[in-house]
Amino acid sequence: MVKNLEESIEFYETITELTISRRFKDGPAELAFLSNGDGETEIELVYAPQMQKFEGKGFFICFVTDKLDAMHELAQSKGLNPSDIRNPDAQSRYFYVYDPDGVSVQLRQKI
Repeated sequence: MVKNLEESIEFYETITELTISRRFKDGPAELAFLSNGDGETEIELVYAPQMQKFEGKGFFICFVTDKLDAMHELAQSKGLNPSDIRNPDAQSRYFYVYDPDGVSVQLRQKI
């Protein structure tokens, strides 16, 4: 559930590089499905002003990328206030950024 569909679409297209695969209205609601085009990843964004809004507290999703540094710089340039890049072990690096509804989104690079 999102407060602003256009803002959420822009965030996910920018940060995760997913693109809209389907978008339609269902009564007063509007849905957008974003995908990586390979059938591996798909998220659904739902804008329904008449329904209770989701607050992203305590929830996070993770996307794998092979260009973590460039994505971190992009998030900084967009004013999204990403966390520092962390290296928890020899196999991965990651950072977090919040989507427009407060969901914590992790971008991770496998080394």
